[in-house]
Amino acid sequence: MTGAGDRFFSAGWDLKAAAGGEKSDSDWGVGGFGGLNYPRNLDKPLIAAVNGIACGGGFEVVLGTDIIVMEEHARFALPEINVGVLADAGTIKLRRRIPYHVAVEFLMTGRWMDATEAKHWGLANHVVPTGQSLAKAREIAKQLASGPPLLFPAIKQLLRHTETVSEHESFELHDALSAVQKVLRSDDLLEGARAFSEKRPPNWKGK
Repeated sequence: MTGAGDRFFSAGWDLKAAAGGEKSDSDWGVGGFGGLNYPRNLDKPLIAAVNGIACGGGFEVVLGTDIIVMEEHARFALPEINVGVLADAGTIKLRRRIPYHVAVEFLMTGRWMDATEAKHWGLANHVVPTGQSLAKAREIAKQLASGPPLLFPAIKQLLRHTETVSEHESFELHDALSAVQKVLRSDDLLEGARAFSEKRPPNWKGK
């Protein structure tokens, strides 16, 4: 996903609409903001090509993706504190992505963070020159598309279900996940081994 133009990735919630009476807890659909604010069961890889300002809910959408490519002029903020709104998804997710004290300051001051700092704290996989984020995101997407399709749901399910449990419990959960079992019983698992032994690219079938 990316934004139109080169100034904004997403400006977030329309405060003019809020001033007109739109509530902060309005129904934005399952998962909020097109399902990308807090995606619950979305097992496809999500790549953000951040081509400008990602503010408030726009930054929360970025935090809902798996791989983040940002352009060097990109900036981020959760300025909800300045208008008396709780950045709920940002509060929940940000402290899981960066050090606690950095996240708390960011949330409580509403300050801006540039691409260099975001990369420093691990909020970005790549920082690229202006105008090149979508090309880099497509390069990554092409690499993912050539991979075994059953693995991506298994990786995302395992990450999601083991986020707050111990290592021991995680291995027990591993055995119960449907996407993991599909991988273990798949023809692709055998194909990967055959391709390796035969020194050829694998021919994934997704089954």
